[in-house]
Amino acid sequence: MLQNIRIPGLILILVIALIIFGPSKLPEIGRAFGSTLREFKKSTRDLVADDTNEEESKRKAN
Repeated sequence: MLQNIRIPGLILILVIALIIFGPSKLPEIGRAFGSTLREFKKSTRDLVADDTNEEESKRKAN
């Protein structure tokens, strides 16, 4: 879905966000979105690492 957003679409989204939230709230929203994305990536990495560790433990047990 995000692959289909081009530069004009991105500009339109930013203009709409600017109108709705105002210029003072946009940095706060950006920071919140960034920290949420960072937390999601960290959780995903942890889950993949845990899954890999379990597979290695099963191989060692056999």
